[in-house]
Amino acid sequence: MIMQYGLRTQVKIMNWLLSPPSKNDFLRLLHAWKFWLIFSLIGAAIGAGIYFIFPPDYRAQATVVVDFNLEESWEQIPDRELFYYLERESRKLVEVAWSDETVDAVAQEFADLTGSSLRQERLALSQPQDGAWHFYADDANPARAEKIVQTWVENFNQQVQDGTANALALNALKTALENGDVALADVEDDIAKLESESLGISAYIQSSLSQKDNLPIARTASLAEYVFLGATAMLLLSAVWILFSGKAHE
Repeated sequence: MIMQYGLRTQVKIMNWLLSPPSKNDFLRLLHAWKFWLIFSLIGAAIGAGIYFIFPPDYRAQATVVVDFNLEESWEQIPDRELFYYLERESRKLVEVAWSDETVDAVAQEFADLTGSSLRQERLALSQPQDGAWHFYADDANPARAEKIVQTWVENFNQQVQDGTANALALNALKTALENGDVALADVEDDIAKLESESLGISAYIQSSLSQKDNLPIARTASLAEYVFLGATAMLLLSAVWILFSGKAHE
């Protein structure tokens, strides 16, 4: 008897939960518009309160202009392979940006940060391949966020410039070797060293810092976003409460 009663109760609850909305449900929601409005205002106030009590971090942005000089590489790379060249070289630069040498140089400037914490929590990169690469750093202190991203882009830019300089020297050495100007035995160690230090970067790439000082800094999320999310969340909760409380009394 108890098992049958429990089974009937479960079936009744499932039917109640899975029953499609009726006309009365929609009418109940429409009639409760004042309730919606009040809960939305309460949610907006809660969202604003959370924003001021637990404000989001600041985000500083720095930009590095990367030019792959496709016009110079045109003679060396077939037209059909230019797209793959651009994608391949972009991936290489992304690896340089996140490499241990680049990120650890930032961590060394801040005693409480590590390369792992920077990658997971502080740094972000947005790049459109050929053009402006945007680097971001988050921190509760705006000046500190600016310093972090400045250090990051400076190290990235230096790594790229050193890599392209070594790539140019490597190409010149290989050309001299092909022309017979030097012997392989004389330059073999130099070639191996340059190949390692060039980071596999193309010699045609050029990079420069677009802006180093007075970087744009803003919160990672705005007050309007917190207010909107708070109002939306409370609006949904109020709608669910109205519907379920109405069904519970039927």
